[in-house]
This record gives sequence, structure tokens and C-alpha cells, in this order.
Amino acid sequence: MKAVETNLLKFLQKPTQFVIPIYQRPYSWTIKQCEQLWKDILRVQEPTVSGHFVGSIVYIEKGLYQVASVPQLLVIDGQQRLTTISLLLTALSKTLRESEIPEHQSIATKIENYYLFNGQEEGEDRYKLLLTQTDKESFTRLIERKGLLDKSSIRIAENYNWFENKIKTANISATAIYQGLQKLLIVDISLDHQHDNPQLIFESLNSTGLDLSQADLIRNFVLMSLPKEEQDNLYRQYWYPMEQGFGNTEYTDLFDNFMRDYLTLKTGLIPNIKEVYGSFKNYVQKDTGRKTIQEVVADIFMYSKYFIKLSFLKEEDKEINNILGDIDSLKVDVSYPFLLSVYHDFYSNVLSREGFVEILKMVESYVFRRSICGIPTNSLNKTFAILSREIDKQNYVDSVKVALLNKDSYQRFPDNEEFRREFVIKDIYNLRNRNYLLRKLENHDRKEIVSVESYTIEHILPQNENLSEAWQKELGDNWKLIQDQYLHTIGNLTLTGYNSELSDKKFLEKRDMKGGFANSPIMLNRSLAELDHWDEQEIKKRAQNITKVAINVWSFPDVATEVLQKYKKEKKENKRERVYNLEVHSEYLQGPLLDLFYEIRKEILNLDSSVREEVKRRYIAYKTTTNFVDIVPQRQCLALSLNITFAEINDPKGICRDVTGVGTWGNGDVQVKLSSSEQIEDVISLVRQALEKNQGGGE
Repeated sequence: MKAVETNLLKFLQKPTQFVIPIYQRPYSWTIKQCEQLWKDILRVQEPTVSGHFVGSIVYIEKGLYQVASVPQLLVIDGQQRLTTISLLLTALSKTLRESEIPEHQSIATKIENYYLFNGQEEGEDRYKLLLTQTDKESFTRLIERKGLLDKSSIRIAENYNWFENKIKTANISATAIYQGLQKLLIVDISLDHQHDNPQLIFESLNSTGLDLSQADLIRNFVLMSLPKEEQDNLYRQYWYPMEQGFGNTEYTDLFDNFMRDYLTLKTGLIPNIKEVYGSFKNYVQKDTGRKTIQEVVADIFMYSKYFIKLSFLKEEDKEINNILGDIDSLKVDVSYPFLLSVYHDFYSNVLSREGFVEILKMVESYVFRRSICGIPTNSLNKTFAILSREIDKQNYVDSVKVALLNKDSYQRFPDNEEFRREFVIKDIYNLRNRNYLLRKLENHDRKEIVSVESYTIEHILPQNENLSEAWQKELGDNWKLIQDQYLHTIGNLTLTGYNSELSDKKFLEKRDMKGGFANSPIMLNRSLAELDHWDEQEIKKRAQNITKVAINVWSFPDVATEVLQKYKKEKKENKRERVYNLEVHSEYLQGPLLDLFYEIRKEILNLDSSVREEVKRRYIAYKTTTNFVDIVPQRQCLALSLNITFAEINDPKGICRDVTGVGTWGNGDVQVKLSSSEQIEDVISLVRQALEKNQGGGE
């Protein structure tokens, strides 16, 4: 590696061609970065300013790219600066050419011959800068003065036009701008392909993660180490079609999310969204020997097509696409690792279409029932991360049902009784998914689909706190209590196109008026047309009737008892676990230490209703979705293993010990020892942190 400080324009003047490799991200600087560069140039053109440093240009100097008539330098870092400066130079040259002043014509010629073109060359060798596939045509048309096309790169067109406008409206001359450009400095860093590792250097230059997205880093990692011909083939066959599928404007964020879901599916672990690149590198390196990088990319491309169908609702099968739309309405992206796996099995003919549809509806019901029953969503990512690993593909649908039915606590699938109990009393009006809920209810078992968005939600019993005397009489002496209790529940809600006309009118007026319940096309209003009054009893009755429909819309998995018992038996046999009780720890759990154990045990179990205790041979475990603390009885104290990293624990008293990599019983990297009741308050605050960490699931 050689690194020297140099003048930017002198650097560009060399008879070379700067090639942006195919794996680099498209040109992405915005007006914001252009404006900063413009301000720097205006400042540096002042006689009192000697120069301004604009960054580094890193490129490969020797190796595979020395086959053209003009030496080609493969740019590893700095393409955004090079492209932006070139756009500014192009705009400046055009402005100078429009002038009749000889000096301006001379400067324009220098700009073109020194910095934009290799004057003596032909074809692509003629260009000083050769961009990637998506930007190349737009950039070359600009510097050739051929005009932009409709399909031109948005960033290149916007930034060029911005620079051209700035030059023409600036309070300083075009020659002064050129003088400012002449004072720009860079660090010229050349790499030797035979001796330097471009990937490691590239990573170190982008170690903050501010410049490049995880998607950019992954693409570079995949392609950078390959020979140029393989780079081109892999990019054209897989990566470019994948970028097009995601859409250029949304590519980065969506690809990062997709790769997190892909890695979750492949590894069973959920990477942090900001660390997807590192997780991908680990995954590829561990997979070395089993798959080539080409096979990995082909696999990513295949799963990306499923992800695009999920994210953009592009499934060709209309029924399946409608179900995907319902799942999308629930905003349950954490289900994607599982859905990607099921999608793959469907397209690979491992799973039938009917089975695929049934599983999609099951996921929808599982997520929706949990939201109605108020079960926290923070465990769903862990549930779906490993769900595909719990499937018996010989009995695909039944095994999915059993896997979900076997979930308990925060992961449970609410049964019909729990769902019915919560559905009738739920505040539906303030539910995030209320339109989805009403749409599903209204359109159940009907072919003429109603667009709920065309209607508004109507409170049959009005929301007005100052109810009219007629309504108070309708409801009885407890009218205020009834209004408070049932106002926003499903029994009192419906759809209408006449919300303002219905207003706070009496029930019979709402029923019989034009657009009222009696002549409404809305199915949810059918039963209202037959009623003569509206009170607590009728609200409750209607709620129960609608709930019967809801139980069919969001159904509970139906599994034969013998199938359920079979899987439970197999699971028990596979685990081969002994069941222990506290007597197994009686050697240490006696006297004052046993009393202390019961004290801390009570505090832990009271932290949350989902906490359960499991006695193991070496420790006593406390868990919700997984172990968050384990108590290991010792001769003179209780050693608590907290399932949280030492860096994450907030330990103001300094009583924790980092046991990362140390052979201890229990699960976790943090240990705290309890020997007296006076310590319990401090210890419980640490245990609570571990509980919240393991309930949350992380990004």
C-alpha cells in the first residue's frame, strides 16, 4: 500500500481510467453532500486559503485490471467524491463553453481533456471515470452533452442540474470556481492486488457503518474477492436482478431486513439489524467447504424472491396474495423467517398449496388472537426464528399446528375460550388493527367484498358524554356505567356511510332513517334492523354473536387428540429428561440458606405472571420465553446466573461478576452471589434487567 497527499485535479490528470467495480453501490450522494462540497469550494477559492482536504481515493493499482490500453484503477473507496467532482466539472465546462471569452474556452478544454476524457483514446477507454451498470449510461451521456433520458439515474441528474444552476447564479465567476477546484486535496491510496487485502482495507475505511449500508457491505464482501469475470457473471445473474426486485429507492433498508430474516432462518439466531454484515460473514465462513460463494448467492437470490412476494404482495395466486395482505395488515414482519421457509417448501413442492394456505391463515390467527388477548409481542421474533426447525415435513401442517399449540406463557396460542372472553370486552375502537378486524368480519363468507375504507365506524350507543335524556332512558339508571364499559367494544360498533347523519340520534331513528341500519348493505347491521331498542343486554348479545363469527374467521388449530398426544410423547422421549424437585438440592438448601432461597424465589416469581420455575439437577431455573436467571445453591450462598451480557447489566453496587467463558452452572454471562436478606433488593433489580432483556428479544 502506498499513501500520499496530492492535489485532486493533478490526480485526475494522469492518463488513467478510474473504474467503479460492479459490486459497488450506485451513486448515492444527495443535494446535501453537494451543497457542502460547493461551500468548501467557495471558501477555498479565497486567496488566503491554501487548500482543502476532501477525503481519500483508494484503488487497486496492479493485478487483474492492467489489460486495457489505458491503465485502469479499480476504485475501492471514493467513488462518491470522484463522481460528484466530475459532475461539477462537467457543469462548469458547459458553462464556460457558452461564454465567448477565450480564457473560458481554454479552461473548458483543459477540464475536458485533463479531467473528463482520455483525449487520445476511443470507446470506453476515452472516459476518465467509468461508473457501474445503473449509472454508467447517465454519466457518459452527460459528459458527452447528449442529454439525459427518462430512465436516467435520479441522483446523477439531480446533482448535475443543481451544480449547473449554482454555477450560473453564483456571485463569483466560473474561473473562481475553477480556482477553488484546483485547491482541493486528497490522500491517494494505491493497493497492490498481489500483496494487499482490499476487503480488509475497505472494511477498515467503513468501520463506523455511517457511509455504507449493511447491503452495500455484503455485496462488496461477496463480489470483491472474485476475479472480474466471475464478479460480472454473479452480479448480472443474481445481484442485479435482486436489486431490481427490491426497487432502487427502497433497496437498502429492505435488503438489510431481508438478510436479517434470511440469516435468522439459516442459523436460528436473530442478528441485530446494524450487525447483519458481520453475521453474514460469520455464516459464510462457517459454511466454507459446504457451499461456494456462488451457491450462497444463488440461495440468497431464491429466498429474496419469496421476500419480495411477502413485502410487495406480488404473489401471482390471488387467494394467497390476499392472505399475505392480511398478514401485512397486522405488521408482523417478525414472522418472515418462518414464512420464507414455508414459501420455499411450497415452491419446492414439499408443501401443497392447500397446506400453504392453511399455515398462512394459522399464522394470521395466531398473531391476531394474541393481540386481542393482550399478549406482549416481544417474544414473537424468537417464536418464529426457530419455528421452522420444529416442523416434521412428512406431516407438515399437523406438525405446525402442534408446534404452536405446545407454546405456553408469552408464546401461547389463545384458545377459543380465552379469545371469546377477551374479544367481547376489548377496546376495538382504539385498536391499531380495527379496520382490518372490521373488514375481516364484514367480508366473512361473502363474495361481494366490501371496502371498509369507504365507510366510517359508527358507535350505536353514542360517544357523547352528555347523553340525551332519550338515550339515558333507553339504557336505564346505570347509563353512565354502561356507556363507559361498552362504548368502544365490538358489541357497540358497526360500519356506516352516514355517520354524520346518524350522529347522536335515538336508536329507532338510527334504525329507520335513510341510510340507517334497517336498509344498510352492511352485514354487521343486519341484526340491528330487527331490534326495537338498544341497551346493555342487546350490546352483550350482539358481541357474543359477532364473537362466534370471529372464532371462525381467526380459527384455532384443529388437531386430532391422538396426533397431539403422539407428538407430545415423541417430544418427551426425545428429551429424555428426568423431573427433579427441590430435594435434589437438599445438601445445601437447608437451614438459613433454605429460608433465603424461599425469600428470593418469591420475589422472582412475583416479577411477572409468566415466570415459571423448573428444578434442574444442578440449578433451579426461572424462565418466561427462556431462562433469565438460574439459582445455583452453594455451601454458604446462592449463586445467581443472569442471562444477560456483562456489558448490558446496570450494576451500581458493583456486586456482579463477569463469568463469560468461565465454567459455571446455569445460563448467562453474569453471576451475583446472595448470602443475606439485606442483599435481596439489590439482587432483584439485577434479575429484573435479565427478565426484561429475555422478554424483549432484541432487534
